[in-house]
Amino acid sequence: MSALFLILGVPLLGGMLLALVGHRSYARDINVVFSLLTFLAACVMTMQVIQDGPQFVWDKQFYIDPLNVFLVTLTAFVSLTTAIFSRPYMRIEQDHGKMTPARMRLYHSMYQLFSFTMLLGFTTNNLGIIWVAMEAATLTTVLLVSVYRTPASLEAAWKYFILCGVGIALALFGTILVYMAADKALGSEHATLLWSNLSDIKGQLDPTIMSLAFVFLLIGYGTKIGLVPLHSWLPDAHAEGPTPVSAVLSGLLLNVAMYAVLRCKVLTDGALGTQMAGQLMMGFGLLSVVVAAFCISRQKDVKRMFSYSSIEHMGLITFAFGMGGPVANFAGLLHMTVHSLVKSAIFFTVGHATQKAGTQVMSEIRGLIKVNPAVGWGLMLGVMAILGMPPFGVFASEFLILTTAMREQPWATPFLFLALGVAFASMLIRVLPMVFGESTLKPLAHPPALIPVFVHLALALALGLYIPPYLDGWYVAASRMLGG
Repeated sequence: MSALFLILGVPLLGGMLLALVGHRSYARDINVVFSLLTFLAACVMTMQVIQDGPQFVWDKQFYIDPLNVFLVTLTAFVSLTTAIFSRPYMRIEQDHGKMTPARMRLYHSMYQLFSFTMLLGFTTNNLGIIWVAMEAATLTTVLLVSVYRTPASLEAAWKYFILCGVGIALALFGTILVYMAADKALGSEHATLLWSNLSDIKGQLDPTIMSLAFVFLLIGYGTKIGLVPLHSWLPDAHAEGPTPVSAVLSGLLLNVAMYAVLRCKVLTDGALGTQMAGQLMMGFGLLSVVVAAFCISRQKDVKRMFSYSSIEHMGLITFAFGMGGPVANFAGLLHMTVHSLVKSAIFFTVGHATQKAGTQVMSEIRGLIKVNPAVGWGLMLGVMAILGMPPFGVFASEFLILTTAMREQPWATPFLFLALGVAFASMLIRVLPMVFGESTLKPLAHPPALIPVFVHLALALALGLYIPPYLDGWYVAASRMLGG
């Protein structure tokens, strides 16, 4: 499939080229061009899958199906809009002396390589390559988080590297256990880590080995998702790295780790014939929602507050997939989509707001709607969307998750309502003064890139009102693949 070759080849080539010219003034435009080419290739591949169905590529090492094709397109789209947003943002950071030419080269090259690692993780059919992609994503993200080279950013990068390095090591052990189960079922000559092959014989996989493997995989990849109590790296990485990095971290990287867990859950459910995997996911997910909601109420840094919001929403997604079933799986996929769109839009507006104020402390950011109405309204609408106000798509997905929980897991419903209520009140009471308070802030030196903000919010609004038939078909087919 030539489109897949471009999806993986374009960002890889872009990373190499920008490693040479990433410090030039035109590097920001090159970064956008490569991201645009990747997105166009993803759209072509999507059309091919719609017309021809799931496809294997390169001797079954890559597999495109309803579960990953829309995630590939979403990743390429958010990467493109983030690259557009970062043009004026990084120029202002350079004017402020935060970004030297060497740091700009590092940022642009690692941005493209980071996109490559995420797309590789989504498209590969090999569980071993998924692990390699997640490890590579960790390494590129460490460099992006530490790009300012301040003591706080270096500390956050090391914390991220150590915690996620331990998590990835646990995921590697889980992957090895999956291979052991395949070896026991098929023999050493036919043992494989190709997910499609393992899915065909999942009923033959040793249940004891697979149950142990899933525990390691959930803890390992759960570290990357930011599930409590494995989440402590995420607020620091969001707060200390550049805002474009926060946008792709929160909106995209967490989805890759969730995707890896879902692939492994399908195998575990088939091998065990029980709800063990789902129960673990519900437990970690519910704990993450509750803890993150109360942590939001204690934050003073705006980027840290929204990072805890990401933990909350990823916990809600994990809980939905843990419940399983067609409705909960559908809701989980929809929530992944709208969360990526809305949270990245919020970080775009937060990036401009913090540049205006020169600080990330919420009490010192006031009156955004008077300084720049587009930034103020963008932040306000984004917050209303992420809090689940109708008619945004987050409301639709949360409504499906909560109603399914009332029917199938009533014990969890009070905790979900409590956590969502606390998060709603805590976030709203902090954002309202930021938007509508009195301010003496001055306009930015360069016009901010606000088109991506309102494009994301418009898409999230549209998904709350109407899901196109082909997108609905993807969600239904992917929900069916996940089973439950």
